[in-house]
Amino acid sequence: MPIKNRFAETHDTITAWRRDIHAHPELLFDTHRTSALVAEKLREFGCDDVVTGIGRTGVVGVIKGRRTGSGKVIGLRADMDALPILEATGAPHASTVPGAMHACGHDGHTAMLLGAAQYIAETRNFDGTAVVIFQPAEEGGAGGLVMCQDGLMDRFGIQEVYGLHNWPGQPAGSFAIRPGAFFASTDEFEITVQGRGGHAAKPHEGVDPIVMAAQLVTMMQTISSRNADPTEQLVVSVTSIESSSKALNVIPGSVQLKGTIRTLEPAMRDLAETRLRTICTSLGAAMGGIIDLEYQRNYPVMVNHADQTEFAADVAREISGACVEAPLVMGGEDFAYMLEERPGAYILLGNGDTAPVHNAEYDFDDAIIPTGCSWWAELIERRMPA
Repeated sequence: MPIKNRFAETHDTITAWRRDIHAHPELLFDTHRTSALVAEKLREFGCDDVVTGIGRTGVVGVIKGRRTGSGKVIGLRADMDALPILEATGAPHASTVPGAMHACGHDGHTAMLLGAAQYIAETRNFDGTAVVIFQPAEEGGAGGLVMCQDGLMDRFGIQEVYGLHNWPGQPAGSFAIRPGAFFASTDEFEITVQGRGGHAAKPHEGVDPIVMAAQLVTMMQTISSRNADPTEQLVVSVTSIESSSKALNVIPGSVQLKGTIRTLEPAMRDLAETRLRTICTSLGAAMGGIIDLEYQRNYPVMVNHADQTEFAADVAREISGACVEAPLVMGGEDFAYMLEERPGAYILLGNGDTAPVHNAEYDFDDAIIPTGCSWWAELIERRMPA
């Protein structure tokens, strides 16, 4: 089954939805305008039920097939939130909100799932129930977790769940997927290096936290280079260093470091946290200061389930003619929480030769809309044949 003709007919309409959402980006759980637009469209489409406020600002639409005797219930999830980035695309539909933009393509994901929902509600050519899930706060707010904690899976009886993300650098309209661990866990740390400040001309009278912080950054890199199995993926990144003093002739009293640790294996996750705690405690004592660590486990490893991954790939091959094996991704994805609760799969849809995601010059390629919509719709029709 190639791209469905219906999406060629509605392409311009779905593109207009996408560009409207793009022009009005909203961050984290503050997706009030977007959520209202989604709920309004789902009601217009004739969904059997539209529920708002799941996961604070999430929206869920329920669409029953012509028959429901199979008892099957499939969930389809798209994310809605934007990023705190000042847009630099110069596009006519560019963000009208200073300092916020859809730099990850969630506007495209939302529009494509809306397009698919419209088709599914019109045709109902399946035996079972389709549940379309529009999630806030993927970009750091763990909206997927909050929706699950609100009873998403049990309330709607979801048995399997599927997600999709556009992917710059991959040929437009092509698909890629892999079973098992796919996206990394994304733990975060904040470290305070406490010394004893003083005059820059008399370092011996104090305890220099700058030197301690420099040693700490170097030692942290040994977690991946000397503690972890080199065949496993582990990335330790210090992304911010800030001193308590701005004067050039003052040794500060403290230094703050922030960063992330990413891995694809629970054992590596445990090792990294344990080693970082040991390094902080030991280095602080050795150098006469105190190093305090605040460690937060964030998104878990996103793991695709084998059977659902193969099914998702089969549907992708029907739509585009091919589906290649995706690379491992060290970025995080909170669809991981949904895949912890139900079997399912997450697939990448090529966005072509565009700027990368999380970049001020990124924009979603509207040409891939019919492909994404067709994948959603065909997935429902094939998994729950009428």
